[in-house]
Amino acid sequence: MIAMTGSAVKRRTSSKPAARRAPAAASKGKTRAPAKAKAPAKAKAPAKAKAPAKAKAPAPRKPKARADLGAPIDGFFKRQPAATRPILLALRRIVEETVPEARASIKWGMPFYTLDGNMMCALGGHKAHVNLILSGPSRVFDDPEGRLSGDGKTGRHLKLTSIDQIPHDAVRGWLRAAALQARA
Repeated sequence: MIAMTGSAVKRRTSSKPAARRAPAAASKGKTRAPAKAKAPAKAKAPAKAKAPAKAKAPAPRKPKARADLGAPIDGFFKRQPAATRPILLALRRIVEETVPEARASIKWGMPFYTLDGNMMCALGGHKAHVNLILSGPSRVFDDPEGRLSGDGKTGRHLKLTSIDQIPHDAVRGWLRAAALQARA
């Protein structure tokens, strides 16, 4: 370290390690070269602020009612593909003949048949098949030939890909059982 007293320059000894002191020859009579400019320090990204405590998500909004909810079912059949429309129309005829007092309306985009406000059955139209959906526990529907699918407690369904597959007598029996279940 260099200390200035009056006009004389004195060398002060330091307790710092030798590597940090300038060599003695460089300080005697010679002028030092200007120190190299240090590269500017990289700007540090600001410290991440601690995330505030998560607020409770707002209650989910109730979805808007479907525009077709409760609509007459005729439009549904007109919009179905030509391959599945005859199957759906045949099932519609069987439902309406077997349980004429059932009320039909569109719910969830397909025809639902209800009795006393309780679901009895529904017709589901898909691209390549049709489902007759029967409401009620699986034990309600006698199916010795194993045509019905689904073992849920709320219903079973019959999957059809052609009009020739419709088991007319079995469907009538299942519809009667579904009607009894809906009235109970």
